[in-house]
Amino acid sequence: MRHALRKALAASGVLALLVAASCGQQNDPAAAPTTPAPEKTTAAPSPEHSEHTAEALMPKGTGDPFADSRAAAGHMPMTATALATGFAQAAGIEGALDSKAAELRSGLTYLLTEHVYLAGIAVATAYAKGADSPEFKLAAKTLDANSQAVGAAVASIVGKEQGDTFLQSWRSHINDFVAYAVAAKTKDAKGKQEAVDNLMAYAKAAGRFFDDATGGTLPAAAVQKEFETHISSLAKAVDGFAENKPTAYDDLRAAAAHMPMSATALAGGIAKATKMAGDPNDAASTLRANLTAALTEHVYLAGIAVFTAYTAGADSPAFKAATATLDANSVAISKAVGSLSDQSTEETFLEAWRSHINDFVSYAVAAAGKDEAGKKEALANLSAYTVAAGGLISETTKGALPAEAVTAELVGHAESLAGAIDSLAAALT
Repeated sequence: MRHALRKALAASGVLALLVAASCGQQNDPAAAPTTPAPEKTTAAPSPEHSEHTAEALMPKGTGDPFADSRAAAGHMPMTATALATGFAQAAGIEGALDSKAAELRSGLTYLLTEHVYLAGIAVATAYAKGADSPEFKLAAKTLDANSQAVGAAVASIVGKEQGDTFLQSWRSHINDFVAYAVAAKTKDAKGKQEAVDNLMAYAKAAGRFFDDATGGTLPAAAVQKEFETHISSLAKAVDGFAENKPTAYDDLRAAAAHMPMSATALAGGIAKATKMAGDPNDAASTLRANLTAALTEHVYLAGIAVFTAYTAGADSPAFKAATATLDANSVAISKAVGSLSDQSTEETFLEAWRSHINDFVSYAVAAAGKDEAGKKEALANLSAYTVAAGGLISETTKGALPAEAVTAELVGHAESLAGAIDSLAAALT
């Protein structure tokens, strides 16, 4: 299977897509190159960026691919905070990204972004493996873990009793999305409309809840509008998955992209109502929240791409679309780095970032084929990347971010995502 998967990857052009920047190309991230790339690339920052040596990476997984993916994503807010701290110091960005208000906005950004991706993953799993499959039950369990975290975050602000009420309502809206997904797959127009009606009623109730909880600093109409946008955008993605449309991956990303805005609105109202220290909307808080969203998205889109390769095939239109969406995230992250430094750094960063994704692809290929030597080689390349990238970021921030600290964050990312890939391979191949 390993050689078949690798051959399909190369034929699809995905390896070329992931490392196109190594040739200095500025491609449309939605369009894969037509010429296959070589099986191995070494696009990465030069080791001369750092004097530190790479250490062996140890994948960290439990065998539950969905819980492991969430654990990998859960590392990203810490990485985002570390990077934001260094870039803010180096660029003289004003604000307090470690304030309580900044923490609230970043935390809500992570949880709400994660909610959308876990919901999308659960739907895709139901469609690929069946709604009564062990895989779907695990996906639904992980989605509920996010729900509990969202409920706990709300309870910490409004108290346990109201928090429990919110969690019950939140879970009900997820059940309505499940009903929508079932109806979409069976082309049950009446069932879809009933689910939408329930979801819109939930949006109205959520508006009233936050209006009451914040004493009006979060107006019901504004909150309701945020939830209605969430519902319509996620429903569009569900429709796409139900109809096997390649656009479903971009639609899911668009639905997730709305969540940082919702988090900003909620954080602003809650911070004002509770007289929370700090400003959730200052420049430093915004930087932290934006990096949190982008890096959380990176982990989930990488996991979705691997999931799609294992379930639909690496030569499928679905996989090509999933990798194009993943690359759009890579471009967005590189532009964020470029906005804090310069064009040259942006291009170097993108080249290196794409190369580390290519190493994850190689790891996924090897994991599917039970090729321990191939996995070890991919981990060695990822380890070298963590060191070189640490040096690059440290140099870019003029030492505000020590190379060792950046490397440590990236090691955690590589080990947790590799563990999730191992679990995906065991469950799906």
